[in-house]
Amino acid sequence: MTVGTENVLNYWHGGLSDVPDEVWHHSSLEVLLLPDNALTRLPARIGTLTSLHTLDLGHNHLTELPPELGDLTGLSRFLYVHDNRLSALPDSLGRLKRLTYLNVGENRLTALPDTLGSLDALVELRAQHNRLTTVPSSLGGLAALRELWLRGNRLTSLPASVGRLGELRELDLRENAFATVPQALRGLPLLRRLDLRANRLRELPPWIGHLPALEKLDLRWNEVSVPDSLLRRLEGRGCVVLR
Repeated sequence: MTVGTENVLNYWHGGLSDVPDEVWHHSSLEVLLLPDNALTRLPARIGTLTSLHTLDLGHNHLTELPPELGDLTGLSRFLYVHDNRLSALPDSLGRLKRLTYLNVGENRLTALPDTLGSLDALVELRAQHNRLTTVPSSLGGLAALRELWLRGNRLTSLPASVGRLGELRELDLRENAFATVPQALRGLPLLRRLDLRANRLRELPPWIGHLPALEKLDLRWNEVSVPDSLLRRLEGRGCVVLR
């Protein structure tokens, strides 16, 4: 079907176990929506849909993604692959240079590919509720990134390169295993919201009071002690501290 001036195929909640054959007859397709089905595989032919700017594969049963996904260099808006059964992502995703939103959450990922650091246009990256113990240092190259969602993983640290994310506004680290606030955050000039709920924090570094843009600091469900002087500094300039 066609919506407005865009070529859109919408199979949301369609009970599908395979991508419909008619998809491959739409070479000018711009939006392909396949969420909430029972897809177990994505054909390599997906790479032929080079006019796509949005692809939604969320809420399926995919266990892998074909490397040909990286051929979709026209993807400039959204790529959803959340809530599947993925244990790895193809390195070819690093070729999606125009992509602005990527959601790989609610999978079984133990690592993110280094190539994700090549996504120059990426504004929001969601990798929540996986099995990550580290994130690649290459993520520090995401110069346009404004939101990074890493809640519900197994992280204990962040690479120093995260401090280069000069556009980052929101960082969600809830439900990980941080015993200290990552030092890398010290250099984030635009960070507004920092969610550290349900970690293993016991104290805060003094420098957190000097993050110039911080508006909300969520520390709930930690056994953390916040010095009165630090609390006054934060709240005195309008930062909401939840503990």
